[in-house]
Amino acid sequence: MIRPGDPTLALALQPYLGGWPTNPDKGPADECGVFGIYGHPEAARVVYHALIALQHRGQESAGIVAADGANLNTHRGMGLVSDVFEKPETIQRLAGDIAIGHVRYSTTGSSRLGNAQPVVVNTRRGGLALAHNGNLVDAPAIRDRLEEQGAIFTTSIDTEVLAHLIVRSRAKSLEDAIVDAVSQVHGGYALLILAEDRLIGIRDPHGIRPLQLGRLDGSWVLASETCAFDTIGAEFVREVAPGEMVTISEGGKLRSRAAVREAVAPRPCIFEFIYFARPDSQFVGVNVHTVRKAMGRQLAKEAPADADIVIGVPDSSISAATGYAEESGIPYEVGLVKNRYIARTFILPSQAGRESALKLKLNPLRKVIEGRRVVLVDDSIVRGTTSRHLVSLLREAGAREVHLRIASPPYQNACHYGIDTSKSTDLIARGRTVREIADAIGADSLAYLSVEGMVKATGLSPEAGFCLACFTGDYPVPVPEEADKYALEGGCGCD
Repeated sequence: MIRPGDPTLALALQPYLGGWPTNPDKGPADECGVFGIYGHPEAARVVYHALIALQHRGQESAGIVAADGANLNTHRGMGLVSDVFEKPETIQRLAGDIAIGHVRYSTTGSSRLGNAQPVVVNTRRGGLALAHNGNLVDAPAIRDRLEEQGAIFTTSIDTEVLAHLIVRSRAKSLEDAIVDAVSQVHGGYALLILAEDRLIGIRDPHGIRPLQLGRLDGSWVLASETCAFDTIGAEFVREVAPGEMVTISEGGKLRSRAAVREAVAPRPCIFEFIYFARPDSQFVGVNVHTVRKAMGRQLAKEAPADADIVIGVPDSSISAATGYAEESGIPYEVGLVKNRYIARTFILPSQAGRESALKLKLNPLRKVIEGRRVVLVDDSIVRGTTSRHLVSLLREAGAREVHLRIASPPYQNACHYGIDTSKSTDLIARGRTVREIADAIGADSLAYLSVEGMVKATGLSPEAGFCLACFTGDYPVPVPEEADKYALEGGCGCD
């Protein structure tokens, strides 16, 4: 026991498989991960290792595109990075000293090879590859307009909308064409674009989706998270600023410019701290583990419990659970063991599939739990499927009481910026009191961290600003009322 202490016609996408999504109400997925490198003799191999570090952000498909100065060499596949690039010769065929990669969770459409990224297009400017993390709220309307003008789409992802807009731009330079394209869309995004001779990274004006800049032996690297830099031995330089576009070309020269015409207030997604990012990553200048532990401490202050042990739900809740234990003085214990060969359950396409997988994913330690009053700390509750099952597991293992403590506020609003959490009406906190949620889950008590406490735990000034839309309903980027959230898949999106 541990004690506390046209150009459209010129757009030719590479072959894709499958048709349109058949189940638009598919369950949620998660974020995606992107990585890019310029000026490395083994660019594809570096990207491969970086994508493994980002695997937690996407487990459905993976892809790498490398540029050798004349061609874009591509490989994409379904499954984990290690499966897609299982054969050594696969990486060897991806020649070039510039490369980008992508790991993906689908949002609401089908999981199929045709939607795997990076997306590769042939244009009058040469070949381009796009890797995208995020969601464009107006992509369905833009797509409808483009189709009326004769555009042909072969995927169901909003990344392809960006590709069409870039190709159709009359701007003289590629960078100007990209600025022209992103000025026509709204949402949250981190976008990497690979040309035959350059690497470009762009972050949305609010900085909702993360993008980091680093150096590796003289080569520039871009990644969704800094943990990818640690894996490959790169040095973190800085975050790409909200609304910034960086271009790396001409032997490694980096140029920066604004990709948006009007500056807006930064609103990075606070869910990166709560769940998505790895604990060893840095986000908005703060270590993720440190913030999660502070959230747990704050939760213990706001929602104490009379209990014998504190346990956390592996893996994203462990930091918060240890913080709760230290602040409350209740001993921390390992009460749940995770089967690490089971993927995140919320990515599965059916409720039955998620429930079956949950039985394989976590196993309670009866010797630790039996006869005890347990504080179970988790990072969030979305639908409630996982929480309900966890409470049941603990009771079956002999827990006398189960007090559920959530290190974030009630999740009441769907995200439209790249985190698919289904429709708002499917969220268990929507329209229910905390007591009603506790009864539905089967917990003896339930308490959430306050919005104010959550922001305070980041150590940043409230004026710094976060996207809190999933908790407060205050969307920094307006979502069109007529928009069908399920018409297109975002670049990527929880129980």
